[in-house]
Amino acid sequence: MSRTVIRNGLVVTASDETHADVLIEDGRIAALAGQGSAYAGSWTADDVLDATGRYVLPGGVDAHTHMDFPFGGTFSSDTFETGTRAAAWGGTTTIVDFAVQTRGYALREGLDKWHAKADAQCAIDYAFHMILSDVNDGTLKEMDLLVEEGITSFKLFMAYPGVVYSDDGQILRAMQRTAANGGLTMVHAENGIAIDVLVEQALAEGRTDPRHHGEVRKVLLESEATHRAIQLARVAGSPLYVVHVSADAAVAELAAARDKDLPVFGETCPQYLFLSTDNLAEPGFEGAKYVCSTPLRPHEHQSALWRGLRTNDLQVVSTDHCPFCFSGQKELGRGDFSKIPNGLPGVEHRMDLLHQAVLDGHISRRRWIELASAAPARMFGLYPKKGTLAPGSDADVVIYDPTAEQTLSAETHHMNVDYSVYEGKRVTGRVETVLSRGTRVLDCGTYVGRAGHGQYTPRGLCQYL
Repeated sequence: MSRTVIRNGLVVTASDETHADVLIEDGRIAALAGQGSAYAGSWTADDVLDATGRYVLPGGVDAHTHMDFPFGGTFSSDTFETGTRAAAWGGTTTIVDFAVQTRGYALREGLDKWHAKADAQCAIDYAFHMILSDVNDGTLKEMDLLVEEGITSFKLFMAYPGVVYSDDGQILRAMQRTAANGGLTMVHAENGIAIDVLVEQALAEGRTDPRHHGEVRKVLLESEATHRAIQLARVAGSPLYVVHVSADAAVAELAAARDKDLPVFGETCPQYLFLSTDNLAEPGFEGAKYVCSTPLRPHEHQSALWRGLRTNDLQVVSTDHCPFCFSGQKELGRGDFSKIPNGLPGVEHRMDLLHQAVLDGHISRRRWIELASAAPARMFGLYPKKGTLAPGSDADVVIYDPTAEQTLSAETHHMNVDYSVYEGKRVTGRVETVLSRGTRVLDCGTYVGRAGHGQYTPRGLCQYL
């Protein structure tokens, strides 16, 4: 039996903050005990970590990533190997990525393809959602089988006609299926049909710069689609999770639904909390670095997002990590913003940015851990295996220095992308040591992990239902 003890730290979970020592046995949390207690003092271990002056946190759960993801004729620049290594550097110990069904093919084929991409490549544990690109009688039946196997969430797109778009009838049928099998429907809520009209008109008028990406993907078209998705979920009797919420009006739609006690949930991402349309409008072609969908919004939307996170109208902060290099990838859209690959890097910085939000007074310390660890684990059927520090939980542990200062930069990050959307941003707080199932992945700022340590983790049903 291998035993590790972490002593002298402040243990912070979503529910509690306590000065406690942590005992790990064979990759799981065995016990927590007050510092200086006779019980903790009796522990012996092969490995003792001193966390004096540090936080001891449950590892982050990033429930929205896209490693090696096809988009616009190219692929996101982080593989499962490089992306999970970067996640570990940032204190995330579990990702939930998206397997993609190719239109005309079975869900199983898409899932098998993503397993092949991730198998023996991941530095941390991983799971999958399933993207439905083609809703039909066969794929609806497959959904039931996937739920039984631990793929318990299904994403549909109201955007990207001709690629992964589903119409209202297809979305309703999929929602009816999740209402019956216990799964969770995830929706990208933008009115893609209307957006395509506005894109065509903008390009015809010579409006080709990256900033127009944000202008055509209007707030009203996000809030309208969010409202429509909620009503379809009500008709189906299905729970709903709206991904990457960026606009104040969309938050209002979610809040109104939750005021009716509907099982409606939402996530936002750091880019919407810290970046804005000012970045999309950077001179030259620099704005292409910030092209993602839903798009960045004007600064005034950020207050509504922070408020939604405090009031629990938004439950999760994920990254939607989908990086494309500026050179050779984002540049595909020079002269036509619609051809810029949509996506930003961020899996490495989520925990640090949210800690900065604690220092800035936006959220509490425990809410930080709830948004980044506990809530995504509960939402997607991983809790308490993941997302907390409790006896029986996996020993996914982060030792965090809350006073260390750092400057975010492409020169120092570990994501496989040639720029940083947070270039030059100073934050306080840094991940120091990371354990995944009791094994050190990061040791006092040195990476000691390996591809293949991470395990595929089947999921249960959403624990908020």
